[in-house]
Amino acid sequence: TMTYQTTIKKEYTFEGKGLHSGKISKMKLKPAAAGTGIRFVRVDIGPDALVEALATNVSSTARSTTLSQGEASIQTIEHLLSALTGLGVDNVEVEIDNVEAPILDGSAKPYTDAICADGLQILDEPRKFIEIDRVFEWTNPETGAYLRLEPSETTEYNLKIDFNSKVMGVQQAHWNPSVDFATEIAPCRTFCFFHEIEYLLAHNLIKGGDVDNALVIVEHPVPEERIKQLGAMIGRPEIKVKDGYLVDSLHFSNECSRHKMLDLIGDLRLTGGFLKAKVTAFKSGHTINTKVARMVCEALATK
Repeated sequence: TMTYQTTIKKEYTFEGKGLHSGKISKMKLKPAAAGTGIRFVRVDIGPDALVEALATNVSSTARSTTLSQGEASIQTIEHLLSALTGLGVDNVEVEIDNVEAPILDGSAKPYTDAICADGLQILDEPRKFIEIDRVFEWTNPETGAYLRLEPSETTEYNLKIDFNSKVMGVQQAHWNPSVDFATEIAPCRTFCFFHEIEYLLAHNLIKGGDVDNALVIVEHPVPEERIKQLGAMIGRPEIKVKDGYLVDSLHFSNECSRHKMLDLIGDLRLTGGFLKAKVTAFKSGHTINTKVARMVCEALATK
């Protein structure tokens, strides 16, 4: 059976603060013609400030994925790209008026909720899958982290994370197109460790909402007053540590690995489309994900 390209049925607007820049941005998703792919327009710079969602445009992977083309950059695009990929959206034009996509609740759920409510528009152009004819892989010898893509007739993603954390343990996640992305992957929030934000807390650098949209893992006992102080700062006086996690209860026992899967699906969309491959990831993050996506882009460009 032929798979046809899709786009969204109408415009959607999302507004909010960027996780890393702290800047407020307004982002509009607009339907786009077959063959457009996913592209961003920095409307604050001008109508031609275009950035295509391709790994060859990745300019930074420090804590999130940033794309740059010409003078235009756009940061933290992985959750949106993941939602579009998980829902099977080929073509979208994204207008944004600042440097970073809004973090919203730290997951992809706001995107999938909006798009799923209307369904997709089917276009009359067949989908071109990204197919590979050899193995692409990258390993970080220091951490043992790796990502491997093997040729396959179908799409299969397997991921394992190990942060040497008693709270989190070793977690795994799986995804293929028969898994319902909107319910199984999209709601999973980004996470960080309490010790990573402790310094920020001690120096009054926590901006409101910094941990409102993230799971915070508390690896070691923390004084009660420290937690109270954090709660007061983010306007959540009722905040508690529960089973080693701060803020909310977990959506899934392996929510952290599912969020890493969310990131991986978004980053691998930067190959330029829907990847047909068997994907195996161990402890991989944005740097490794986008390196491998870039290798695929470059190999396809020389064909």
